[in-house]
Parts: sequence; structure tokens; C-alpha cells
Amino acid sequence: MAKIEQAANVNLVSRISAGTYFKGEIVSPNDLRIDGKFDGSIISEGKVVIGESAEVNARIVCVNADVWGKTRGSFVVKDIMAIKSDCAVEGELKVRRLIVELGASFNGTCKMISEQEYDKAASEMVQSGEKPRAAAPQNPKKE
Repeated sequence: MAKIEQAANVNLVSRISAGTYFKGEIVSPNDLRIDGKFDGSIISEGKVVIGESAEVNARIVCVNADVWGKTRGSFVVKDIMAIKSDCAVEGELKVRRLIVELGASFNGTCKMISEQEYDKAASEMVQSGEKPRAAAPQNPKKE
């Protein structure tokens, strides 16, 4: 029974695939995986995964986050944020728990927050509509 339920949940993951450029706002009750280029804001009630080939410039509010690629902007994470080896994160982090693997690059500020502080920080970020601080990734060149 658990295997069937797990297989069904795979279909609930929203994706921006490699080679895709998206600019805008994503609001999702599900997990999200980005392997392409994204510029904007993300509000997810699940996990946000930024893949190895991703370039992201965003304000992100989520429950958990795994970063494998290049990311600029701000994160408000309710539980665990994992910055994986060989990735680059630049910006402001507000997280409950943080994992930084050997070889990862982090340049910015980090504040450890409680669950109550998460609710406040997430609400403030969503209401402010603040733009990410770093420059947006460039559109991919066509050859």
C-alpha cells in the first residue's frame, strides 16, 4: 500500500526542466523541482529542490529546501535547508535547521528561526513582495 501511495505522490512534484527559463511567481501546495532557470518568487507547502543545472534568482518560502545548483535571493524555510556540495548560494536565509556540505559555497546571512518566527517571516516576505537582491540570470543564448 505504501508503494502505491508513494508512486502517486511523484506525480505531485511540479518541475521546471533543464533548458527552460521561467520568470514569475509560483504558488504550490506540492513539492517543486527546478533544473532550468527561474527568476521570481516561490511559495511552496512542500520541498523545493534546486537541481545541479539550475540557476535561480528568487524569494522562496517553503517547508524544506535542497540546493544543488546556483541560487541568489532569499529563503524562508520552515524546517531543513540543505546546501549540497559544489553548489553556490548567495543571499539571506531564515531557517530552522541548516545543513552545509563540504565544498558548498554560501555568501550571505543566515538567521536560525523557530516555527513561530517562520510564520511571521514567511508572511512578511509574501506581503512585502520584495524583489531578490541579486541580478536575474540571463536568458539562455540560442546557437
